[in-house]
Amino acid sequence: MHRMKMYEHYSLKALNTFGVAVQARYFCSLRTLGGLKSVMLWRREHPELPVLFLGGGSNMLFIADFPGLVVQVGLEERRLLAEDKDFVYVRAGAGENWHEFVRWTIAQGYAGLENLSLIPGTVGAAPLQNIGAYGVELKDHFYELDALDWRTAELRKFSLEDCAFAYRDSHFKSVEPGRWLIAAVTFRLPKQASWKTNYAGVSEQLAGKTLDARTISAAIISLRQSKLPDPAVIGNAGSFFKNPLVSAAKFAALKANYPNCPGWVQGDQVKLSAGWLIDQGGWKGKRVGDAGTYEQHALVLVNHGQASGAEIWQFAQRIMAAVQEQFGVSLEPEPNLIGG
Repeated sequence: MHRMKMYEHYSLKALNTFGVAVQARYFCSLRTLGGLKSVMLWRREHPELPVLFLGGGSNMLFIADFPGLVVQVGLEERRLLAEDKDFVYVRAGAGENWHEFVRWTIAQGYAGLENLSLIPGTVGAAPLQNIGAYGVELKDHFYELDALDWRTAELRKFSLEDCAFAYRDSHFKSVEPGRWLIAAVTFRLPKQASWKTNYAGVSEQLAGKTLDARTISAAIISLRQSKLPDPAVIGNAGSFFKNPLVSAAKFAALKANYPNCPGWVQGDQVKLSAGWLIDQGGWKGKRVGDAGTYEQHALVLVNHGQASGAEIWQFAQRIMAAVQEQFGVSLEPEPNLIGG
């Protein structure tokens, strides 16, 4: 069997969007599913060391060097699988850049993913987090995915129900983290589009314009660029904290003390704005060393240059403690914390 090229003490600085200077003890790049056999062989030879599958590095914060093997997933594929009278089914490889895939679907004349434009990362990482933006989540247009149990090489299809998607969560993140390697994802996109534009900022951007996927995508891109820093310019992972869910009674108490506190009813709970909570505490634009919050969006933690992952996490914990003390609300990080 042909062995995959393995690198030792490999810098991951260019492979995580926070741009933190960490190393992997071992590193390789996976371009075909067949290459997984080499990874499995390596694992049998080094059972004491962990393995991490890496996509675009946009949903993680490395707080220490990684002591095992980092496998960069580079599986590429984009194609129309099938269609019926109501939907088209398109499949993408896990290594595809998410935004480029969204652009490709729009260029093919397919609608549905336009609100998810410009989200960093890869297609394979998107289901892990159940990415979402501007009123749309990945699960809204998900059909199925193929995943490999990398310990046994079993290839399995996961349906929408199997994935157990929740707010920025999935089966792969919470139930069996680290077991399944997502290889490809199939989306079900509607032939008759239903635009989601009733969201703060979006409707204003689109006022007076004829709605189509390309126009909505352009508006979303403009909005994201106005609020969120480019990771190529300043290290970040987009929104760092989940919007917390609280009881209706808790929200009523918050409104009594903070009449401007925004909230959105989610069944018997209310979703708060983590950005608003952080902003109220005076954290927007704050900086400790090279770790800080973005000056235009309190929800985005940034690396101004040389901050370590541990320093960024310490800064995040200070914000979490401050919000808990002021509002009695717990914040949870969106990115996965790696190492330490």
